[in-house]
Amino acid sequence: MEFKIEKLNFYTLIQVLEEKLDTHIAPTLKSELVLVSGNGEKNIILDLSKCRYCDSSGLSAILVANRLCKNANGTFVLTGLNDAVERLITISQLDTVLNITGSVEEAVKLIKDTGK
Repeated sequence: MEFKIEKLNFYTLIQVLEEKLDTHIAPTLKSELVLVSGNGEKNIILDLSKCRYCDSSGLSAILVANRLCKNANGTFVLTGLNDAVERLITISQLDTVLNITGSVEEAVKLIKDTGK
C-alpha cells in the first residue's frame, strides 16, 4: 500500500508509506489528492516521515496538493521531512511557498490557527 488516508474532523491526513516519492508513486498521489479535494476537503496534511527520497514528479504532486487547498480556501501542510527531502524543497525554494511543520501535531495546530 502506497498511502494511508485518514479523513478527520477538519482535515485529511495523507501518509506516504513508500521510501521514494518519485515517478512511480507521484501520479497515484496526485489522483488521490484530486479525489480528496473533490470530496470537499480543503485542509490536507501530507506526512512524508517514511519518505527518504523525492524527485521532481514528487515535488509536482506536492504543488498540486498546495494548489487544490488554496483554490478551496483551505490550508495544505507538509510534514515529516527528512534531510534529503527538506534540502530538495529548500533548493527548489518551495520552502517559501509551502507550510512546513516538523510533526503532524504541529500541522494540525497550524490548520486550527488559520481557522479555515
